Amino acid sequence: MSRYIPEDIRRIVAARADFCCEYCKMPEEHAFFTFHLDHIMSIKHGGQTTLENLAYACAYCNRNKGSDLASVLLPDNLVVRFYNPRTDLWNEHFRWEAALIRPLTNIGIVTAKIFGFNDADRLSERQILMDSDRF
Repeated sequence: MSRYIPEDIRRIVAARADFCCEYCKMPEEHAFFTFHLDHIMSIKHGGQTTLENLAYACAYCNRNKGSDLASVLLPDNLVVRFYNPRTDLWNEHFRWEAALIRPLTNIGIVTAKIFGFNDADRLSERQILMDSDRF
């Protein structure tokens, strides 16, 4: 299957996401790197290039997620899937605490950890944008 995604699909996915990362909510207009279309279920796992399987993702979230579908929640070694912007509600799994994205569920915990939502550089970037009313 081709990895090429037609421009009209890219526009639809970006507009549906209001030009923000569907995972960490970073606005594209203030990001240093271009945004990507993420296959929520990667092609190598059988995911298709369809609107239902595509998410608008900042470079950080997309790179950290890679082709993964889930992670292990320690200490119980519980395998937990990642947040899915097509089927989950962001506010059920995360909440804002200033620039920090606080996970509320196991899905939120593994997503925030693997995607690096609260890494120091990302927190600093969000805080600067929030302080300047750009986020």
